[in-house]
Amino acid sequence: MWLKPEEVLLKNALKLWVQERSNQYFVLQRRRGYGEEGGGGLAGLLVGTLDAVLDSTSKVAPFRILHQTPDSQVYWSIACGSSREEITEHWDWLEHNVMKTLSVFDSNEDITSFVQGKIRGLIAEEGKGSFTREDDPEKFREGLMKFEKCFGLPEQEKLVTYYSCSYWKGRVPCQGWLYLSTNFLSFYSFLLGAEIKLIISWDEISKLQKTSNVLLTESIHVCSRGEDHYFSMFLHISETFLLMEQLANYAVRRLFDKETFENDPVLHDPLQITKRGLENRAHSEQFSAFFRLPKEETLKEVHECFLWVPFSHYNTHGKMCISENYICFASQDGSLCSVIIPLREVTGVDKADPANRGVNISTKGKTAFRFTEVRDFEQLVTKLRMKCNATSSPQHIINTEVAAGSGSDSPKDFDAGPSKMGQRDNSKTVGTEALMTVYHPQDAENLDSKMLKEKMKEQSWNILFVERGHGVSMFRTKKTRDLVVRGIPEALRGELWLLFSGAVNDMASNPGYYTELVEKSLGTCTLATDEIERDLRRSLPEHPAFQSDTGISALRRVLTAYAYRNPQIGYCQAMNILTSVLLLYAKEEEAFWLLVAVCERMLPDYFNRRIIGALVDQAVFEELIRVHLPQLTDHMTDMTFFSSVSLSWFLTLFISVLPIESAVNVVDCFFYDGIKAVLQLGLAVLEYNMEKLLTCKDDAEAVTVLNRFFDSVTNKDSPLPPAVQQGSNLSDAKSDHPKVDITDLIRESNERYGDIRYEDVESMRCRNRLYVIQTLEATTKQNVLRVVSQDVKFNPSDLEELYDLFKKEHFLSCYWNVNRPVLQHHDAGLPYLDQYRIDCQQFRVLFHLLSPWSHCANRDSLALWTFRLMDESSNCLINFKQFACVLDTMYNGSFTDKLKLLFKLHIPPAFTEVESLSPAKGGGLSKEELIHFSQLSVSSVGDSLKGDCLKSSPEKGKGKVDIQAYLKQWQDELLKKEENIKDLPRMNQSQFIQFSKTLYNLFHGDPEEELLYRAIAVVTSLLLKMEEVGRKLQSPTSPVENPVDGTETSAEISRKGQEESSSEQTEGSREQSLRGNHEWSFAFEQILASLLNEPAFVRFFEKLHDIKVKIESAKNLQLKARTRV
Repeated sequence: MWLKPEEVLLKNALKLWVQERSNQYFVLQRRRGYGEEGGGGLAGLLVGTLDAVLDSTSKVAPFRILHQTPDSQVYWSIACGSSREEITEHWDWLEHNVMKTLSVFDSNEDITSFVQGKIRGLIAEEGKGSFTREDDPEKFREGLMKFEKCFGLPEQEKLVTYYSCSYWKGRVPCQGWLYLSTNFLSFYSFLLGAEIKLIISWDEISKLQKTSNVLLTESIHVCSRGEDHYFSMFLHISETFLLMEQLANYAVRRLFDKETFENDPVLHDPLQITKRGLENRAHSEQFSAFFRLPKEETLKEVHECFLWVPFSHYNTHGKMCISENYICFASQDGSLCSVIIPLREVTGVDKADPANRGVNISTKGKTAFRFTEVRDFEQLVTKLRMKCNATSSPQHIINTEVAAGSGSDSPKDFDAGPSKMGQRDNSKTVGTEALMTVYHPQDAENLDSKMLKEKMKEQSWNILFVERGHGVSMFRTKKTRDLVVRGIPEALRGELWLLFSGAVNDMASNPGYYTELVEKSLGTCTLATDEIERDLRRSLPEHPAFQSDTGISALRRVLTAYAYRNPQIGYCQAMNILTSVLLLYAKEEEAFWLLVAVCERMLPDYFNRRIIGALVDQAVFEELIRVHLPQLTDHMTDMTFFSSVSLSWFLTLFISVLPIESAVNVVDCFFYDGIKAVLQLGLAVLEYNMEKLLTCKDDAEAVTVLNRFFDSVTNKDSPLPPAVQQGSNLSDAKSDHPKVDITDLIRESNERYGDIRYEDVESMRCRNRLYVIQTLEATTKQNVLRVVSQDVKFNPSDLEELYDLFKKEHFLSCYWNVNRPVLQHHDAGLPYLDQYRIDCQQFRVLFHLLSPWSHCANRDSLALWTFRLMDESSNCLINFKQFACVLDTMYNGSFTDKLKLLFKLHIPPAFTEVESLSPAKGGGLSKEELIHFSQLSVSSVGDSLKGDCLKSSPEKGKGKVDIQAYLKQWQDELLKKEENIKDLPRMNQSQFIQFSKTLYNLFHGDPEEELLYRAIAVVTSLLLKMEEVGRKLQSPTSPVENPVDGTETSAEISRKGQEESSSEQTEGSREQSLRGNHEWSFAFEQILASLLNEPAFVRFFEKLHDIKVKIESAKNLQLKARTRV
């Protein structure tokens, strides 16, 4: 490998290198200790240690070439090689292409300059496009070479970056190198002859966090498969941890939770992942989440600057962040000031006050934003003008402020006519009014005390709008938050929810999208629509808006449209409760975009099948309880109590536990502060009830305490009529509990826990996501092992190891083949047994590693037939139960069981003619052939099989899980009788020949090999004679023209079994002689009875095999086997 020329002082290197070749301008050296017997003694051992500890390529490249000039002590390293052949090739190239040219130069400086330029040109040509995305391409090439040499992973494994660090073995630190690649965390160290090599796949990590203790000031703790690993002494530990967190999270999303993994151009192809790309992605995700922008926005530029705040008359310091469609600003001086300026709203960008490097941005709302002390402000103005021109093309712009709809239908119009007709009409009409304005219009003439307070709230917001702007580009400050905490006025609630959630931007970018979606989704019938219909009447049933077709139809349209938009989520319980509240205060289309914002951005992964997002936030909540309420955690022996009681808090934003008039205040804070608001309120609720919870003796008592507390929460300022307010309908029995005002509770939660930072919450989310995923996986594993253990004789530890190998093989197929269908085979919605399945190619690898019959010469054919036998549903996939049961037969089955398995492998549907299609190939099958043969059964059975496949996998295609099909399948398994050997079909002559050959292959290498071969010859001869006699008895009058000589035939089969390299012509003549004019076949009872008479046979099949040895070997070889494949 050519290296970027670097100076080397030869005097200091003489003890580490041995000179092998030299000429006037170049020197070829070998590393001391390499290629010498005994490793070069102590000097070689020390050199090896230095190579591993220092940032040197010499551990990988024991040869190098230096460029020298006469009369100079300074040399230049220009090439290195891992083998003598590689370095000799470089040396020869220099002698033939460079040496002759150097003689024309007069000065040594010219010679050195020419050589350096030539080498740099070679590097640029050699690595064109390969490492251009890396920060330091030359250094990265060296690191990549070292990574490939040390770990031997497949070429497709993409190294992202590497760091020097220490790995702690007990109390001893081992200095080495940590390599982060797309699928693995790897560490290598070589100290005084002791080599440490560690490879951990990201999908096995359950804990990843920064820690510190007495020994380690700051380290990274990695927990995998119950083992703890500590890495410390990083130069930039925060940067390292961020990348590790991203890679682990990416692997988890890609492998465990495929339904939320989108076709991201950056992450979809692991080969495209780079350190810089991951860092940029992290910043973009943080940027879009903080400012509530669409997920597609990527952060392009960040400028430190000052923003003039006109209402406060001062400049606030912060950062201007620019993406494709937005200019955002966030202060960093504690003033909590932020601004979002969509480019669609910008009317002009100008230079202002060149002395202060100012930029003026004017918007349609006649607001001007002045940024000063902007670096390269002139270039920024030019770029922004170009962006604004690009986005100012004619398009339908939606007004971001909520205006009263004109000519809207009254409730009476909606309810006119029969209910079915009304429902049908409503399903086609998108509502243009918030339900609250229809059912509870405010009476401007009769103002009671509550309405006066409401009007005062509105006035406060109107003053804020005058001072700080109105609409998406308003200044958001501490005063904005204070007003939100007090509760948003009813009349402004829908508009401000849309603004603070960022849904206003989604709606502005997609005009007409919702109406089109409603038309497309109308009349669709899926599992989601069935569940929606079932839950419609359960959504705020006490509210008048949802006691008529008006509200019900609007709710149906929004939920069905969203299920159509996002089939991965579809519909999840709790979405109906949330959407019904949104519809009360927002127009129908606005409610839809609010739901999109909640499900896809603000509460990610909450509403999928496993509600992973909610479980993650519950884990974050538990972590915050430990920090802020330690006395409560000391009292509660089991922290799962908090998870069980708080699940509905997170899924419904407290709507399901609080009266509606109080819950909307929580939703106000949620749309402004995100999940942080829910976490803060949860802590405040627990602290408020601390004394009562500490006296509770069990969980049930604690739940009762919390339920009574929620019933006592009121909103004394709510202008809603008493008929709608849930808090006012409490029975007298519960009225003895002191009332708690929701505004006071929210204010207290902000005062006590407002210091919880958004960045800390996101970091805890990332950390706990790994834990939650691994906990769910452990549950799946326990359930699968419990079911399978009833049908096999393996002990629990061996069965668990087999499951890990089976699952690992599934993931190894996903690591480097993103587009393979196998990625779709993990479906968390399926029964536990079917969540992980493997195909024929994956099974072949495991068969070679684990089967006691894997030494067989035709092992590929055996693997294929075994797979076809297990693939009862003919979908070319098998689950762990099928895999474990067939291995159990091979290891723990009786003589009859093993023989029956071999017999079934050589008859349909398992058996297929493999060698006859490629006789010259022998037992080996290519990947393509293997897949082709494994799928033959599908085509042979015909179209009826496709129907069976749909029944066995009812969730495919229709998006609807057929529960009845699963119940029937379960019932069939329960009623399945023990297979009777008399029910087995007969084996014809070609199948019997292959069966005999397989037996010969199995016996090869056995101590009793000769005895077994003779026994087969005897049994074959006996069977053929029995068949011949039976045929004569059945048809005594028909003469046999070409009688089959049993002894000759059995001898011929015996010879064929021992001579694997028989020719195709001999094969054909043998089968012709066997066939004669009559087909013959054998029943399993005949073969079993004949073989039982041969003790050698019985001893061979009853011989015990230790699967533990195979398992340990498989764990070490599985990755290498995948590399070879």
